[in-house]
Amino acid sequence: MARKRYDVVHKVQTWQVTHAGETLSSHETKDPAIDAGVRVAKANTPSQLLIHRTDGTIEDERTYEDDPYPPAG
Repeated sequence: MARKRYDVVHKVQTWQVTHAGETLSSHETKDPAIDAGVRVAKANTPSQLLIHRTDGTIEDERTYEDDPYPPAG
């Protein structure tokens, strides 16, 4: 089963939790957005949560269930 990818991104003046281009929730600050992203990612395993900085670069990556790293072998 493929992992679902969720993102915490900064858009205009809000932080949003997104999945497949759809906004799942919007928050005034980053910490509540991360909390919401963790909840939705844990509820929909296997999943991955990517937390972005305001410039769009990835700050943190969290994997829930079936982490492919380190690879087997």
